[in-house]
Amino acid sequence: MQSHRSGGELPTGGDGQWAWLLHRVGGIGILAFLFLHVFDIYLMNLGEDIFSKFLILYTAPVFKVMEVALIFGVLFHAINGIRIIIIDFWPATTVHERLMFRVAMVLTLIAFVPTAVITLSTFFHTPA
Repeated sequence: MQSHRSGGELPTGGDGQWAWLLHRVGGIGILAFLFLHVFDIYLMNLGEDIFSKFLILYTAPVFKVMEVALIFGVLFHAINGIRIIIIDFWPATTVHERLMFRVAMVLTLIAFVPTAVITLSTFFHTPA
């Protein structure tokens, strides 16, 4: 089978490409958080003062945004992972791949939006 793309062009797929990209980015974000978490736990061995100074970084606005992004990444990665498992075990479901991606996005957003509001409400000091 020949590809009709010339070298250097990015694929311009639809829902499948977004599912692939979000799944990979979410996985990398989860992995980055895991490394950061292991590092900050390691700092406990160096003393409570060093550990506490490092944890202050988590109160910065950029970390709150990253926390919300992590929540989205974990939720999407888990729900999309179920979609991938369904497609792997029941290949006939590939005809419904677009619908399943959209259902995964809706489920992710249903879980994400209230969680993000609660997470950000603590940042803006307003009760949820």
